[in-house]
Amino acid sequence: MPNLPDVVLWSIPAFVLLTVVEMVSVRLHPDEDAAGYEAKDAATSVGMGLGSLFFDFLWKIPIVAVYTAVYELTPLRVPVLWWTVSLMLLAQDFLYYWSHRGHHVIRILWACHVVHHSSRRFNLTTALRQPWTSWTVWPFYVPLVALGVHPAALAFCSSANLVYQFWIHTERIGKLHRAFEFVFNTPSHHRVHHASQGSYLDRNFGGILIVWDRLFGSFVAETERPVYGLTKNIDTYNPLKVATHEYVAIAKDLRAAGTWCERVGHVFRGPGWQPERPVPPERSERPVPPDAEPVV
Repeated sequence: MPNLPDVVLWSIPAFVLLTVVEMVSVRLHPDEDAAGYEAKDAATSVGMGLGSLFFDFLWKIPIVAVYTAVYELTPLRVPVLWWTVSLMLLAQDFLYYWSHRGHHVIRILWACHVVHHSSRRFNLTTALRQPWTSWTVWPFYVPLVALGVHPAALAFCSSANLVYQFWIHTERIGKLHRAFEFVFNTPSHHRVHHASQGSYLDRNFGGILIVWDRLFGSFVAETERPVYGLTKNIDTYNPLKVATHEYVAIAKDLRAAGTWCERVGHVFRGPGWQPERPVPPERSERPVPPDAEPVV
């Protein structure tokens, strides 16, 4: 297996430089309607990013073991060549779309991904606000390993996808050329994804390419200025609470649930799902016999 570069590690200087440039740009040319920067929010995002590096290292131990076992069991092998890596990137981006979409519509997966949407700001530090429980992502990529893609090649493709998405977390770039906007994920498309308005919710799941959203009916163009954050914001800068608040909410709902169907719903249905409660019948007046005398 050829050595593939650690694209995340090599990109860190660019992350820092671009963030500084954006901060200076916001300071020198403020936009009153933009979300901009807020010190505590940015610090929380950076803290979540640093924490994710540690926890991702821990999660990778069992995940790599599973991927390696699958790779050893499959008779297929995909060589690492320039053109096969391009196909791997395309396949990984396709599976990323479904992973990302699943993490929005299944609550136990949303409990992981909600971290990334918890900021009411939208800037390059928001890209660093990553979850600490990324163990929910790995099953979506098992088919790629089963087809003979080496786990190290999959890691390279996933890292490249992550690095690409860094620059689309900004309000300082408007809409780009129409052809680019049609094929690739851009700041405009990703602003929609991070918005909390009803018409923008659960849209634009693509990583590098936006064509998956166009193909599978989840694309929405940016028409009005987004309002960032959650439909119910958590109002905390505590990294531990940011990382775990939805798991805590699930646990509370499970304790309050009356049936196993409700418990399953709270875990595997949508984030906003609530069981239907029977509506008590309206209180009616006692019927009066037709021959009864009126009360004076």
